[in-house]
Amino acid sequence: MNFDRIQEKLEILADAAKYDVSCSSSGGSRKNKGGLGNSQASGICHTYTEDGRCVSLLKILLTNHCIFDCAYCVSRKTNDVKRAAFTVEEVVELTINFYRRNYIEGLFLSSGIFKDSDTTMERLVRVAKKLRLEHNFNGYIHLKSIPGASDELMKEAGLYADRLSINIEIPTEQGLKLLAPDKSHSEMIKPMSLVKNELILYKEEKKIFRKVPKFAPAGQSTQMIVGATNETDLKIIKVADHFYQNFNLKRVYYSGYVPVLEDSRLPSIHSQVPMQRENRLYQADWLMRFYGFEANEIVEPSNPFLDLEIDPKLAWALRNRERFPVNINMAPKEMILRVPGIGTKSTGKILMARKFQKLTLENLKKMGVAVNRAKYFVSFEGTNVFNRFIDEQNFRNIILSGTKSKYQNPFSQQLTLF
Repeated sequence: MNFDRIQEKLEILADAAKYDVSCSSSGGSRKNKGGLGNSQASGICHTYTEDGRCVSLLKILLTNHCIFDCAYCVSRKTNDVKRAAFTVEEVVELTINFYRRNYIEGLFLSSGIFKDSDTTMERLVRVAKKLRLEHNFNGYIHLKSIPGASDELMKEAGLYADRLSINIEIPTEQGLKLLAPDKSHSEMIKPMSLVKNELILYKEEKKIFRKVPKFAPAGQSTQMIVGATNETDLKIIKVADHFYQNFNLKRVYYSGYVPVLEDSRLPSIHSQVPMQRENRLYQADWLMRFYGFEANEIVEPSNPFLDLEIDPKLAWALRNRERFPVNINMAPKEMILRVPGIGTKSTGKILMARKFQKLTLENLKKMGVAVNRAKYFVSFEGTNVFNRFIDEQNFRNIILSGTKSKYQNPFSQQLTLF
């Protein structure tokens, strides 16, 4: 292997892959059966975990050559960038060598589309197949699904990859046609439907047969670019909810548009989406997935953008003050989850503890509840703190003045909702 040549390729193709954020916690369960790696012990993340650990993976493109000319993509065919391409063998060797040196715990492999979709997808599948069969590699593998690839290739990909993902890219068909006229959501949705159906089939066969080949055990995910077109946060949240409900996605990722090219169809090269907007979208996503919120509840049509100053859970509580205070000793789980400052773990502790005693604010504090915020929305003996705060803006200011703003990394799997 020519190491100087490989190093140059690695620099080019790793840099081109950095714009894809859809590679967080794997949720994989592939055990080590005597080979290399294990995706079960800690999962694979391209971020910092809650306890401060940095879990890494080799994140590269197979090639940045592409037949498409998407306005937002640094690898678009009309962009004047240095091009490179790995062979299948080079990616396999890099992955094994990096793993043996303890640099990585798995592989995230995407690609520009060269020649056609099937040719590109076939090479991605060959990488995963070689790792699994020839090197007995049991680490995490995340493959990008290529729009337009055949069903046979997609089914084969699911046999060797832990997770498959296909990026919706722009939330609406209209926006996609503006910035990527060669692409369509229908082509992207087709492989997502196939993966969903194969996952359902695997679960059904597992009930009948003892040994069934695993199919994408960590499921599938997608990513949307935020801010390249003018979709509102309400629209973005509704699109995400649609994919969660209809395609059983594990995650939807939100990537703020990064200006890399001058193009009249795109925002100014000097205009970048605030990181806080990404953060709020991830928090809204968390509310839908774990807190029982409907997409329409999180953002109102009359004001379809998320508040950048406060998180969406607190914003909902302020808009629905008539639903509070919540009596901690009597309220159902669904309402306790909606109290700002109380998360899913604390809710479980509250439901268990109140079986044995009447809870107080001090009890909540010991459970880890953010009482500096929750105290305005809970009661224990019927006391209603809202009587003291008639004016909504005054109430909002009092809450914010008593709490410190906490910024969370939007790529973290453990977003805290206060």
